[in-house]
Amino acid sequence: MSIPFTDEELLPAVERCILKIEPMLALDGGSIKLVAIKDHIVYVQLQGACVGCPSSANTLKYGVEKKIKEDIHQELSVVNVPIGAEIQLDEFIEGLQNRR
Repeated sequence: MSIPFTDEELLPAVERCILKIEPMLALDGGSIKLVAIKDHIVYVQLQGACVGCPSSANTLKYGVEKKIKEDIHQELSVVNVPIGAEIQLDEFIEGLQNRR
């Protein structure tokens, strides 16, 4: 099954979902920012107390990604963009693709 939406069509739905997730992260001093959607991959940046938190990978997978999959489409995936990497996002994404 493929995702029947373009990245541009996904943007409003992902933004709404991020708005739902953000208050939960804020309870622990964290935050989340949508960086981009490219090739049906949602790139976010965990911020605040989430940066360097040992639970941030679980938050991303079992909180953020799970909610996006439930609300929008099961085949979407979410990647955290480390602080500073958003400046050269294309290079960051290319590095991820080269590791696969």
